Amino acid sequence: MQLSPLSSPDWKIAREAEKHMKTIETIAHELGLERSELLPYGNYMGKIEQAQVLERLRDRPDGKYIDITAMTPTPLGEGKSTTTIGLLQGLGKRGIKASAAIRQPSAGPTMGMKGSAAGGGLAQCIPFVPYSLNFTGDIHAIGAAHNLAMTALTARMQHERNYDDSTLERLSGMRRLNIDPTHVNMGWALDFCAQALRNVIIGIETDDRRNDGFMMRSHVIITVASEVMSILSLCKDLADLRRRMARIVLALDKYGHPITTEDLEVAGAMTAWLTEAIKPNLIQTIAGQPVLAHTGPFGNIALGQSSVIADCVGLKLSDMHITESGFAADMGYEKFWNLKCHYSGLRPDCAVVVATIRALKHHGGAPAPKPGQPLPEAYTREDVGLVEAGMANLLHHIGLVAKSGVPSVVCINKFHTDHQAEIDAVRAECEANGATVAVSEHWEKGGDGALELADAVIAAANSGKQNFTPLYDWNLTLKKRIEKIAKEVYGADGVEYSPLAKNKIEDYQNRVDAADLGVCMVKTQYSLSDNPDAKGAPRHWKLQVRDALLFGGAGLVCPVAGDISLMPGTGSRPAYRNIDVDVKTGEVTGLF
Repeated sequence: MQLSPLSSPDWKIAREAEKHMKTIETIAHELGLERSELLPYGNYMGKIEQAQVLERLRDRPDGKYIDITAMTPTPLGEGKSTTTIGLLQGLGKRGIKASAAIRQPSAGPTMGMKGSAAGGGLAQCIPFVPYSLNFTGDIHAIGAAHNLAMTALTARMQHERNYDDSTLERLSGMRRLNIDPTHVNMGWALDFCAQALRNVIIGIETDDRRNDGFMMRSHVIITVASEVMSILSLCKDLADLRRRMARIVLALDKYGHPITTEDLEVAGAMTAWLTEAIKPNLIQTIAGQPVLAHTGPFGNIALGQSSVIADCVGLKLSDMHITESGFAADMGYEKFWNLKCHYSGLRPDCAVVVATIRALKHHGGAPAPKPGQPLPEAYTREDVGLVEAGMANLLHHIGLVAKSGVPSVVCINKFHTDHQAEIDAVRAECEANGATVAVSEHWEKGGDGALELADAVIAAANSGKQNFTPLYDWNLTLKKRIEKIAKEVYGADGVEYSPLAKNKIEDYQNRVDAADLGVCMVKTQYSLSDNPDAKGAPRHWKLQVRDALLFGGAGLVCPVAGDISLMPGTGSRPAYRNIDVDVKTGEVTGLF
C-alpha cells in the first residue's frame, strides 16, 4: 500500500515504504559496487570504500553531471532535496542508470524549523528515522575533530600562562607559541540551533584555581558550518584531507603570525576522527534507487555542497549523477560553480533551477509563510498577477546559470495549492526568456510525476551546449572577486567594508597563497541582497561586508555580509515539539 502525501506525513509514508526496502547489499550491487567496496551499517545503510572504487574505475568515463539549485526560497524551503530525489526516480522510470548525492541532515534544522533533509512526500530517502537522527555519525565526527582543535588550543594557552619557558618545554616538549588571546579565530561547534551560545566566556576560574582553563571570549557555531565540514566537502582523498587539516588557522600569535593545527600537533588526531567520515554514505529512495549522502547543508553560512568524493563515485558508477547545492543559485550554485568545480575539476552538463508558485508569490508581495502555521490565503487563491510580480527573482537565477555556460531546466515544483493559470504564466514567462521549463509533481506522485522533468534534463544534458565558464580568474585580488560576486551574482552596485573586514581581507591578500584562496560568501538565503526583507531582484544597493573569516585548510576566505550568524537560532515553534517515541515499539514519530 502506498500512502498519499496529501493525507499522510512524511514519516508515515517512509514507514510504509520501509516494509519493502531493498537490503543495502542489493542497492550496492545494483549501483555497481563490489562486495569489498561496501561497509554495511546494519541492513539498510552503508558506507562506500571510495578509494577502491575510484581506483578500480579510474579509466571509466564519467556519467552526465546534474546540479540542483533554486530561486530564492521562502522560510518553508522550495523542495530542492525533494526535487533531487524526484528527478532520480523519474530518470529510473525512463530506464536511466542514475544516482544522486545529497547533503546529510543537520540536527539544527531537523529539531528546529526545516525538518529532515530526506526529501518529502513520495520523493524521499529511507530509512527515514536513522538517516534523520545520528545516521552513520559523520557530523558527530566532524564536531569531535573541530572541538579537539579547540581543546588543544585552549589547553596550550593555559599551560603557556601557567609555566615559565623551561618548565613549559620540559613538560610539553614544545616551544612557546605565544598565542594572542585577542586573536583566536576558531570557536566551538555544536549541531543544534543554540543562539544562547553565539557569544560566550570560557575558562572562568573558581577559588583562584589556574587549572580551569584560560578565561576569554569565545563563540559556538553550528557544526555543519565548521571549516572541518568544508574540508570534508572539498577533499579528494585521505592524503588531501590530512594536508588540509594541518592548514587550519586557529589563532594568531602576539606577532601576528598564524597558529595552525599542525603547530599544536593536533592535525593528525583530528584526521583520525574522520577516517570513516570521509567515506560516502549509501541509502535508497522509496523507489529503491541509490543515494549517496555526504557532508552538510547551509549554503548561506558554509559551503553547503554534496562532497566532491560522493560526486566522483556517483559519476563513475552511473550514466547520470545528480548533486545538490545549498539554497538558491546566488548562494549554493555560485559556490558550486566557482569553488567546488574549481577544486574538483568536474564540469556540470545541466543545472535544474527549482521554482514554486509559493516562492514567486512571496517575491511578488505576499506575506511570508511561517513554519508550523497555515499558509496565508494569498498562497491558496489564484493570483496570476502576484506570481508575475515575483518572476524577476526567478529570471535572475536563470540568468546566473546561463552566465556559467551550463544549460538549465526550470523545474516548477507543483504543489496541490497551485492553479493551472499560475503555472501557465510561469511557463510562458520563462520560455519567452529562452528557458526550458518542466512541471513536476514528484512530491505527490513520485517518479511518475517527474517524467517531464526527467525528459527535459536528459535533453539538456545531451544538448552539446555546455560551455562552462568560471565567474572570475583566481589571480584577481580577493576584493575584486568579492565585488564581482556582489555585482554579477547578487545585482549590487558595489561593496562597502567595515574597518574590521577591510583589514582582515588585506591581511589575507598578503598571504603567499592568496591566489589559491577561494571566496565563500556568508549571506542571507532569503534575498539576493544582504537584507532578508528585500524580495524580488533588488536594485541600487551595496553589499555590506562586516567581517571576513579565513578557512586556511579548506582554502577559503569567507566574507560575512549583513546580519547573519554562523549559529542559527531556534524559533518559537520548533520541530522537536512534534517528535516522540512509541515506548512499546521504539518507533520515532513526528519527524518531517
